[in-house]
Amino acid sequence: MSDSPEALAGVADVDCTGKTALVTGSTSGIGRAAALALGRLGADVFVHGRDPDAGAAVVDELASAGAEGTFVQADFADVDAVRELADAVRAGTEGLDVLVNNAGGLFRAGRLTDLGVEYTFHVNHLAPFLLTTRLVDHLRDGARVVTTASAAHRGTSLDLDRVTTVQNHSGTWAYGHSKLANVLFAVELAHRLDAAGLDVTSNALHPGAIPGSGFGRFLPGPLPALLGLVEAVPGVTSVADGAAAILFVALSDRTAGLNGRYFTGREPVRPAEAARDADAARRLWTYSADALDVAESLPARADPSD
Repeated sequence: MSDSPEALAGVADVDCTGKTALVTGSTSGIGRAAALALGRLGADVFVHGRDPDAGAAVVDELASAGAEGTFVQADFADVDAVRELADAVRAGTEGLDVLVNNAGGLFRAGRLTDLGVEYTFHVNHLAPFLLTTRLVDHLRDGARVVTTASAAHRGTSLDLDRVTTVQNHSGTWAYGHSKLANVLFAVELAHRLDAAGLDVTSNALHPGAIPGSGFGRFLPGPLPALLGLVEAVPGVTSVADGAAAILFVALSDRTAGLNGRYFTGREPVRPAEAARDADAARRLWTYSADALDVAESLPARADPSD
């Protein structure tokens, strides 16, 4: 399957037998394609989404490929549901080798979640923050945490005052801001994992603006064209290519040991200046932990300017 995500990522020969992966947002689009590829490579895969029928379909397809799949339903706007997802993974595994924080979306309407936080920021950032921090001590040596961000993080800066209000709401701004949070989180997590002496890496990626992923239905006005102008990604034009971007970071020997990096497609690039702000990353982590009542299980880096 030369056009399969694993072949495109150059990881078709990677043996994932005995490994366990969780891919959030994996009932459709690039998450689904990445989950199925991980199964074909031998991994046991936890499939996540909101639609039980769609989840069952992915599990059935994994079984047809000889892989073990488990579907766990969770609404990422529901704090308790995310905690239950983490608990289900812990209960069903001895450890986790790959965690792909892929679930998310762009939502036009401005609304607050039960936590009192703007919906996009909650779903796209706070939910994966909570899930990851609840699973961090369940990650095996050599595990990789991969967070799907976006080129839309460019042009924004961290503004935590705006995440508790929907006045003057802009779905496009909220999405870009949440994607900036994804990059800041992935980088800060990398530093904290390193400070804790854990053999686990954390990286973020922009998979491309992908026709056929189903995400385009969320995009208003000129955003798809804007993304193409801001950060063109030659070759990233399909769901398979987007899934390959995830697999490349999650499995490739070329990315082994890389930590706190941001990838476009299958290339490491510099994220926006706002995403390289160590103080902003620390403030975001503290805000997120406080909002979710998460204990500080990972030490902060000694010098946030490092």
